[in-house]
This record gives sequence, C-alpha cells and structure tokens, in this order.
Amino acid sequence: MKSSGNESPTLWPPSASLENLRARANLLRRIREFFAEREVLEVETPLLSRHATVDRHIESFRCNDGRWLQTSPEFAMKRLLCAGSGPIWQLCKVFRHEESGRWHNPEFSLLEWYRPGYDHHRLMDEMEALLQACGVAMPQVCLRLSYREAFQGYAGLDPWIATLAELRSGLEQRGHSLPRNLEPAELEDRDFWLDLWMSLVVGPQLGQDQPCFLYDFPASQAALARVRGEVAERFEVFWRGVELANGFHELADAGEQQRRFEADQAWRRDRARAVPDYDAQLIAALRQGLPDCAGVALGVDRLLMLLLEAPALAAVLAFDDARA
Repeated sequence: MKSSGNESPTLWPPSASLENLRARANLLRRIREFFAEREVLEVETPLLSRHATVDRHIESFRCNDGRWLQTSPEFAMKRLLCAGSGPIWQLCKVFRHEESGRWHNPEFSLLEWYRPGYDHHRLMDEMEALLQACGVAMPQVCLRLSYREAFQGYAGLDPWIATLAELRSGLEQRGHSLPRNLEPAELEDRDFWLDLWMSLVVGPQLGQDQPCFLYDFPASQAALARVRGEVAERFEVFWRGVELANGFHELADAGEQQRRFEADQAWRRDRARAVPDYDAQLIAALRQGLPDCAGVALGVDRLLMLLLEAPALAAVLAFDDARA
C-alpha cells in the first residue's frame, strides 16, 4: 500500500491512557444514570446548522457549503422546549475556533440540560448534586458568591463602581501584562476589563477546595439570561480556579433576544469579525413561547481532567487536536 506521506510514528497512539479512557466511560455512565433517575429526557440535535452563534467571545467553524459546526446545542434544545419537550439533557460534541492548549481543544464534549420551572438558584442545587454523583468530593455545601462579592473578596474592588482607569492600573500594579495592540473600543469597554480581571485575578482563586458557584453577573454580561435590575440571572461554576459550567435563568422574550443578537452582530461587524446570521428559527420558537426555565452547559473534558488531576485535556481525550 502506497504511503500518503502524512504518517507520523509518534502521533498515531491515543493521547489518553486506557485507564483514563475507562474513567471517561465511567463518568459518562454516571451522567446518564443521574438524568435517568430524574426522568429527564435525553435528546440529540444537529451538529451542522445554517446559523451560528454571534456571541462576542466565541468563533465558529464554517463549512465549505456555508453551514456551521455548532458551538453549543442551546438554540436547538430551546426549540424543543418551545415544542413542549419538558426537561431535557444532551451530551454532545461541539466545536469552537480557538487554539489548542492545556484547557482547550477545538472539539470537545459538552453536557447541557434545561429544567422548566427552575430559576438559576434551583439549577445550581441540581448542578451540585450532579457533581457529587460524578465523584467530586464535597465535605460541605459549595460556596456561593455573587459576582460583586467575588470581586470584592478576591480582587479588592467593586466591579459596579470601579472606574476604567482603576481597572486598567490595578492589573498593572498586580504585575499582569496587558494585551498589546488594543483597539480604542476595547480600551473603553468596561466588560473587556472586567473579563480580564476575572480570567487573571478572580477566577484562578475560586473553588480551590471544592466547586464554587458565582452568580448574578452584571446586566451587560447577560448573554442569553434574564436581567433583573442591574444583574443578569446567570451563574458560573469554578473548581480549582477553572471555569467548568455556565448557566442561565433563560431569556424568553423573543424581541429582546433578537435585539441582543443584532447588537452582537454590530459589535462583530465593527471589529471586522465574521458576522454569521443569527438563528431566526430560535426567535420564531421564542415567539411561540419558551416555558420559564433554567439551563446550564458543563465542560465534560475539563471535569474529567480535574477529577483525575490530569496535566492537560489531551490526557482525557482519545485523540486530541494534534492527533485527530
């Protein structure tokens, strides 16, 4: 058989050990048992779509035929909720155009579920139960902090009143190098600086002993969550300084969701980013009615990596991006 010339004698083996692959299978079994016991319906939705996320912080893979690989099953699952599915969950592969690294792989496994009748606080309760079922040791209930409390406790500033000058100078005083070639719009973007503080200062300190839940983000960071006054009804889960999950008390207002999509498109257009069509099917479904619900997405590969104390995601993937 003629060689293609692309073989590598060092890259053909799996990136994960067989022991870790068995641990992965055991984790997936525990997840399925968890939702089966609660009679939550497992669903499958397309990985290929004619629409893509317009999230400002996520880049999608586009196929040659113009369709997109999905970064999350969220939009399709919400369409199922609008059709009367009741509580649903899904474990699937998703794709995000980002560099490979210790905590990132362009293709990864995402667990996502939705609970009609829940708000974000009740869903945090269930997330805590899931983590316990997956083997996360919890000697006591998980710490829960508001976004504001976390910044005050771990960064020594109030994210609601700190000035842009204070946010910029504070990072430099802590010895953090600021990104180069910042655009004028980024220099004046409050959320850009708060995100830097979260990734460089606050986040790495969260959940060192056991998972920590961070809730009630600034309204400007609502994404697909409801807004209550000056806060967005969303939460994130951190364990050992790593973000594991992101959840929302889901926005059900079709008009508001469309406005947010269009604002994100304008933001991307102003910065010469790819501007996909937003998911008009989701807007149509929301106009029919999304039940009051909360939803959350959990990075399964990161969870397994932390459970096994593995050095990198590659150690829990059969074949990481370099070997795919």
